[in-house]
Amino acid sequence: MLTLASKLKRDDAGKTGRAPGAPESTHRISIRDRLLTKGTAVIMGTCKASFPDEDKLHHFQLAVSPDEGYYQSGKFHFEIDVPEAYNMVPPKVRCLTRIWHPNITENGEICLSLLREHSIDGTGWAPTRTLKDVVWGLNSLFTDLLNFDDPLNIDAAEHHLRDKEDFRSKVQDYIKSYAR
Repeated sequence: MLTLASKLKRDDAGKTGRAPGAPESTHRISIRDRLLTKGTAVIMGTCKASFPDEDKLHHFQLAVSPDEGYYQSGKFHFEIDVPEAYNMVPPKVRCLTRIWHPNITENGEICLSLLREHSIDGTGWAPTRTLKDVVWGLNSLFTDLLNFDDPLNIDAAEHHLRDKEDFRSKVQDYIKSYAR
């Protein structure tokens, strides 16, 4: 399994001409990239990360394939951009897959409290949060954190309230059209 830490070590060894595990050189890795390497890979369960540009570890995509619930047969893609000020500010996340969801707009905006920089209830971003928390949160938007009571996409939430079976049908239509 590729981890960010192993990739940085391999890249660092290639740039400096030294073997992995050799003494540190004067080459420095940015603070953001060091924070990105804390922990292991950003891959868990039904989520898989990919790096469109392997030289930009701070910009990657995440594919989420829920294994239960309304969105079970879909594959949803998210773009994650980790700003220079990470871990003091949250990553910027956008859904690339068109979806019928109460907490994600059809334009890709996401309502997930841990992505809020400032939160009154204390559930927003904190410097102690990690990219694993973001992955967990995005994955949970399809199950545990699916919230019809505080929607970003009001039409989807009202649709669910009016007719759950028709809502399920529309979700499946979106999956067939956009999330394969």
